[in-house]
Amino acid sequence: MSELDPGELLPSERMQTQVLEGEVTQIHRGHRYADEGDTFAIDGTTFEVTEIRERTLGDLTDEDARAEGMDDLEAYERLLERAHENFEWDDDSEVVLHRFERQ
Repeated sequence: MSELDPGELLPSERMQTQVLEGEVTQIHRGHRYADEGDTFAIDGTTFEVTEIRERTLGDLTDEDARAEGMDDLEAYERLLERAHENFEWDDDSEVVLHRFERQ
């Protein structure tokens, strides 16, 4: 277990604010950025990584998109396309789920 820099896991201040406000409880990333039990703090509030799991983009659901602060999976896909140059949604692309909870 280790203390993470929140910026390593959560790529924007906007997302860190959403985590602090309870709007975001997980993030999928292209690589593993944490282990279960790791913690990070945002403005004095500590969060613990509770689940790490490898998945594919095709595994994601509207529920996953809502847990990442989006209305639905379609909105999440559009966000990824805007955030990453030359991004194309491929159901077989591997991603890593990072789920966390306020402590």
